[in-house]
Amino acid sequence: MAIEGPILTSVVARLPFDKLNLAAYGVAVALAMLIESPVIHLLSTSVALARDKRSVIVLKAFTLRINALVTLGMCLVSIPWVYDRVAYDLIHLPTDVAVLMYWGFVCMIPWPAAIGYRRFYQGLLIRNGRTRLVAYGTVVRLIGMLISAVALVMIGGLPGVVVGTLSLTIGVIFEAVATRFMASEVLRMYERTSDPSHVALTNAEIVRFWLPLAATSAIGFAVTPMLAFFMSRAPDPLASLAVLPVVDSFVFFFRSFGFSYQEVGIALIGDRQQNYDAVRSVGNRIILVTTVLLACIAFTPLLNVIYEGAYGLRPELSDFATYPTMVLIVLPFIAVAYSVYRSVLITARQNLKVTISTVLEVVGIALTMVLLVAFTQLNGALSAAISMAVGRIASTVYLKWSAGVVLAHR
Repeated sequence: MAIEGPILTSVVARLPFDKLNLAAYGVAVALAMLIESPVIHLLSTSVALARDKRSVIVLKAFTLRINALVTLGMCLVSIPWVYDRVAYDLIHLPTDVAVLMYWGFVCMIPWPAAIGYRRFYQGLLIRNGRTRLVAYGTVVRLIGMLISAVALVMIGGLPGVVVGTLSLTIGVIFEAVATRFMASEVLRMYERTSDPSHVALTNAEIVRFWLPLAATSAIGFAVTPMLAFFMSRAPDPLASLAVLPVVDSFVFFFRSFGFSYQEVGIALIGDRQQNYDAVRSVGNRIILVTTVLLACIAFTPLLNVIYEGAYGLRPELSDFATYPTMVLIVLPFIAVAYSVYRSVLITARQNLKVTISTVLEVVGIALTMVLLVAFTQLNGALSAAISMAVGRIASTVYLKWSAGVVLAHR
């Protein structure tokens, strides 16, 4: 999944008005992700709670309601006067970026619901050991996205932000359909597993499990729009808005291995965390490989080769992105630590502590950004990178302490 960011940003960077379109694309995706946030942890919810036929039926109905909610949110923000309040008054985007971003955001209206739909079925696949099928679905997504991007570029005349966001949406829809098809065997298996001894899953139980995690996603996804707000007030705002999605997509490739590890932990760590040592051991190896590889690129000329060659950035934008990338080499380590410690807390049903950790992260990022923008002349992208590192380190320290308390009583 992490490959789609570099692919789409490289397409946008090669189209006319690259700086404006990259900025608009980055903020459009960030805003859509904020609205999408309630569906993110439908995956963890499905992995943890899909016990039998009855629980799957209740979880599916819950998923459809959440999908309707996020689609309504996308439609509301797409109303021009609401969009203007968000883009100009709330995020304080430059006018050129806000105008260009509108139709890109509209293209993403179906995106959150498609993600919620496929994450529900992905959870069923993961719970039942069909993780390779999740990977196959991602391949379908990438192929659909790539074909769409090529076709839209060949049509010509479309802004880069529209090409990027529409391709992203089409790819996710393809993946959702493929995932539903691949989950057919698991669904038939659930049809045969209605155990009367199981306590029936209720909406109240789902909400108690899901709500703290949904709040975690909503708070966490508020970071990028918040960073856009601050970067608009720092030196070099347009260049900062343009390169941040590029830097983020590049670094995300390395932290994606840790990002996906949370569901592994939830599925395998055990109700009493009896498999924690094994999960942590594999996590440590992921940290070592991803951090070393990222450092070998970030601190060598390879970084400019990638940004200028693969992403298609102009040399001045490539240089602008160098120092933020160097700062963010801590993120692969943090991503694995996040996932391991969160899986401990989620299996122990202490989801509220996961939410608290995200609040600490966002507060740390916001306070650091305020200080850097107010008292330094650092450009917005570098300030954002430093702030993300500080906030996520603070959050990880809290997660480690909280998980340690749980592990001490296992």
